[in-house]
Formats: sequence, structure tokens, C-alpha cells
Amino acid sequence: MKGWKVINIGSLGQVITGNTPLTTDKELYGGPYPFIKPTDMDIDRRYVSTWEDTYSDKAFKKYKNSYIPKGATGVVTIGTVGEKMFQADRPCFTNQSVNVVIPDETLYDKDFIYYLLKYNLPKVSSANPGTASGRHHVSKSNFCAIEVIVPVDLSIQKRIGFILSSYDNLIENNLKRIKLLEELAQRTYMEWFVKFRINGKQLEVNAETGLPEGWIGKEFGFFGEIKTGKTPSTSNNDFFHGEVPFVKTPDMAGFPYVLETNQTLSRIGADTQKKKFIPKNSLMVSCIGSAGVYALASEACQTNQQINSIIFYKEYYQYYFYCLAGKLKPILEGLGSNGATMTNVNKGKFEKMIAVHPTDEVLIRFHNLVKSNFEVILNLQRQIRLLKESRDILLPRLMNGTLSIERARQEQFALAEEEELA
Repeated sequence: MKGWKVINIGSLGQVITGNTPLTTDKELYGGPYPFIKPTDMDIDRRYVSTWEDTYSDKAFKKYKNSYIPKGATGVVTIGTVGEKMFQADRPCFTNQSVNVVIPDETLYDKDFIYYLLKYNLPKVSSANPGTASGRHHVSKSNFCAIEVIVPVDLSIQKRIGFILSSYDNLIENNLKRIKLLEELAQRTYMEWFVKFRINGKQLEVNAETGLPEGWIGKEFGFFGEIKTGKTPSTSNNDFFHGEVPFVKTPDMAGFPYVLETNQTLSRIGADTQKKKFIPKNSLMVSCIGSAGVYALASEACQTNQQINSIIFYKEYYQYYFYCLAGKLKPILEGLGSNGATMTNVNKGKFEKMIAVHPTDEVLIRFHNLVKSNFEVILNLQRQIRLLKESRDILLPRLMNGTLSIERARQEQFALAEEEELA
């Protein structure tokens, strides 16, 4: 392409591979420096918002040459290769599974480089020569040798980076709003149903039950119909690849609602087990394997057999139970261990689990208070999905020169107007 050049990743700037300090030396951990690992990254999210570990001052001094500046891009090259990457929104460290590109900013725009590497993730994945262990591993030398195409003009890079960043900035803002709205609902739940303090007034607690007057423990089955999912016959391909969401445990991670699933059922496949449909706002809880993962259904869907769902008898149970579900993981693990290596809580055990049933009046007040939070959350999640779709359509067209920057800007302005209206 005219005005573009072929260059290898190693020539974009400095490439650094991270380190993991000795885990036996506790003095190397627990300081102010974020230590980002692939497990801290979310697929298709630009920034890392939380991390499990940090470097201490001692570790900083030892590994200061691998300290990553804000704006650098890290790409996972061991394990989840071709899937996970991030752009540093603050100085940080990474482990040895990540190669980080610190661009020469006299020649390359840091935001453009992030999207350039995102566009070329398939090349990173294919650069794996294979290992005896079978683990996906792209060496630093192979990573640096990958060829990419970039505009020679730095101003063009900056404009492309700016256009694509506008989508991710809106996504990040929506993610922050979702987090705040959910935290507000959870704080209200804690005040009302754990501390027994409603609108600043402390409720009197019955000495025998340990609960406010009129509150009582009820089995999950009292609150709604318990339904265990099922997988249609996998030998019939016609049962899959349709429009019916088929929820599995990984689909429930990250958001209050499940909007997208890795697998779908055809109408034919779903109709072979019509009784397995669950309606919108049913609570889905994983009960086999990684027990305690939970989310709300955003529409009528089906789940696999690892998930028990509650189809609530009353609307005002929905958000109360969602907030309650955050405390279920240790209970499920204890209930489903039975000496086995994998947690397994069947429908019978699940529906007999106990939850506190406050008075209907209190539940209705709580529901009305937090309902708008969850309605906005669902709307924001839908906006995020549309933003990602728009960004992912633009990305290859901008990176291969088939879409002019001027046309992309027009689409960006249209998107901004839609966001304001929303």
C-alpha cells in the first residue's frame, strides 16, 4: 500500500519479556507496583483493571529494567497465545508469559501500535513452532520477527489510533458505570440484609433466630422453580449454530447479564428439550466444577447440565437473589465436595439450600430501589456489544487501508451522537 511499509515487531521499539520473582521470597511481593499476568487480563479488553499480585520495592530494584511505561502493549506469548493482550494504563510489570512492545514514539504512535498488534494476533498465534509439552509458546525471537504493515506518516498512525481508541474509551466508561451500579446495589444489600440497617435505622433482631422479626429462612425451591440444564445430542450438528443462547459457566464470567455465548442452539435443537428454557432475569449458578459462578439471563435461553437456574415465582426476588449469589461459592464447594475431586451440587441439594426471606414489604422496597440499576446495566452491556462490533468492523479496514480515515471519522461522529442519545 502506498505510504505504508513492512516492518517486524522487534523494530517498532523495545521488546521486553516479563519476570516472576521467587514466590518463596515474600519480600519481593506486596508493594505498590502492579504485577500483571495473563490471568489478570480479560479477552478483548484493552486495560487491566485489577491484578492479583504486586511487586515490592525490593523486586522493583531487582527487575527495574523490565518496568513497563504507560501506553506500552503487552501480548501473551505463552498459554493463551493469540487471545489475550493489554495496553498499560499505568506503569507496571508483567510475568514471563508476556512480551511487551514499548514503541519508539518518534516513529510510532503507542495507541496505533496497540491496535496494530490486536489486528495481528492471528500472526502471533501462528508463530508458535510447537513444543514437546504441547503448550502454546511463541519465543521472543519469533515474536519480534513477525512482519506487520504500518503507515510511514506518524500523523496517520495517530489518527487511526484516535479513531479506534474512541470506541474502547466508550467501552471502558460503560464498564466503569456497570461496576459502580452493581457495587451500589451490593452495598445496599449488605446494609439491609447483612447488617440489618435500612435507611439508617437498625432493625431489632430476634435473639432466637438471629434475624429481624418476620424474616425467616426458606429453601431455594420456595423462591422459584429450580431447573438443571442439559446439552442436546452433540452427534447432531443441526441442533447447534442457531439463535438460541446456550449458556455455559465461562459465559457467565465478568458481567451481571449474559448477552453472548460461545455456543448456540438451533431452534430444532432447543425444541428437543423445550422444558429446559429459562426466561429473562432467571438466575443461573454453576454447580459442577467451578461452582459459584452466577449471572442473570438477558433473554430466554438454555444452559448446560453444570448450571442450576432459579426461575423466580415473584419478580421482586430477582435482584435480591443476584446480590445474595455472591456469597454462594464457599457454601456450594462445601456442599458439593463429598470427598470428590470436583464439586458437584445436584438439583436436589441446590433447591434445599437455605436463603433468608425478609418480609415481602422489605423485598419489594429493595427491588424497587435497585431495579433501575440493573436495567441500566443491561442497557450498558448492550451498548458495549454494539461498540465492540463497530470497532471490530473498522479495525481490519483501517489496518489494511480499505477504509479512509475521513470515512472512519464520519462513522465515529455518528456513533458519538448515538451514545449521547442513549
